[in-house]
Amino acid sequence: MNVQNPVAATRGTHRNSGLMPGYMSGFGNSFETEALPDVLPIGRNSPQKVNYGLYAEQLSGSPFTAPQATNQRSWLYRIRPAVKHSARYRRVDRRFLRTAPAREESSLALGQLRWNPVDLPTEALSFVEGLRTITTAGDSDTQVGMAAHLAFVTRSMEDEYFFNADGELLVVAQQGRLRFCTEFGIIEIEPGEICVIPRGVIIRVELIDGPARAYVCENYGGGFTLPDRGPIGANCLANPRDFLTPVAAFEDREAPSVLYVKWGGELHATEIGQSPLDVVGWHGNYAPYKYDLRHFSPVGAIAFDHPDPSIFTVLTAPSETPGTANIDFVIFPERWMVAENTFRPPWYHRNLMSEFMGLIYGVYDAKPEGFVPGGFSLHNQMLPHGPDDKAFDHASNGELKPVKLTGTMAFMFETRFAQRVTAYAAGLPELQDNYIDCWAGLKKHFTGERP
Repeated sequence: MNVQNPVAATRGTHRNSGLMPGYMSGFGNSFETEALPDVLPIGRNSPQKVNYGLYAEQLSGSPFTAPQATNQRSWLYRIRPAVKHSARYRRVDRRFLRTAPAREESSLALGQLRWNPVDLPTEALSFVEGLRTITTAGDSDTQVGMAAHLAFVTRSMEDEYFFNADGELLVVAQQGRLRFCTEFGIIEIEPGEICVIPRGVIIRVELIDGPARAYVCENYGGGFTLPDRGPIGANCLANPRDFLTPVAAFEDREAPSVLYVKWGGELHATEIGQSPLDVVGWHGNYAPYKYDLRHFSPVGAIAFDHPDPSIFTVLTAPSETPGTANIDFVIFPERWMVAENTFRPPWYHRNLMSEFMGLIYGVYDAKPEGFVPGGFSLHNQMLPHGPDDKAFDHASNGELKPVKLTGTMAFMFETRFAQRVTAYAAGLPELQDNYIDCWAGLKKHFTGERP
């Protein structure tokens, strides 16, 4: 096998020069990178002959006629065209992987739901084999909605590859480190970091230092982008310079291999004779990327009241309705709490959006008990939720001095669609039957007397 990534040959600015993996900084940029010198044609995309005997191929993440601001495509210069990495397909067992609409899956009664962490299985599972769908929403065929999955990875993929035609994947590392070898280069993430694999991009997922567990959001709609900051202005929240896209790296390897494809909610496989990660250089704005959530610069109240949780949006996948997201990816990181005469935790509310929430590490301030790292919860459309009784008592009666929340990182996959629970998730023994009781201790304080 010939795996090459001479970072010094990469055109453009990147970090970690001389190391594998290497990255280029920026969000939504038009990058260019090559693993060998003079791979990329100058002044054109598809010359009659490409240097090194490579093939030119375009990967489009949007319709050709999409407006320039949302038009996504990259040109790949590869050893073989992708059609050579596609033979006869056969349908294979999708295991616990589900795609919306999946309304027949579960008869679980409506309610606020929470699960304890699901232990890593003892069986050998690749990234594809270890995907477990918890909720689905919308309809992948009409490119709206999402799915929330858990990923259990106990073995590296060997001579195995995967791409998802149904949507892009946002992977939130929670336990252990993962390496994503992609057509565009190599990405590594650890707990506290995320990566986004666009629709159609081929990957191989490897373990770095033992079994790993992650949360995965599958976005059926338009690609994730940075939210508009509005009055916040040009800075803070997730800054574009902190997003990292890999430099070119390729494999020139002849070996029997299997490419798995998720398409139309089913899993298919095709046998090929080589590695499909054979892109020697590429340029464009459609590529995978990573982000360290600890670089998020939170903005909050410095006088009174608790701002809407949208103030913590890292990425958003817009819908056709302005201001209404197909998906918002929101985090609750370390931050100072300083608001005066204010109930500081998130307030009680009912919401048009449905919220799948997970805890990467630490303690979540609105649920100090029963919600632990690796666990997850679901608060569906218009179902009331908020702090438990202990959090309410502490926030209502504690001294309002400046307090820093440290060592914590929670997140939400939030969508405008109802999230349907799968049979797998409904049958997990980790489902907390007593979750609703966390609000049982909330007391009536009404006196009817004027203060």
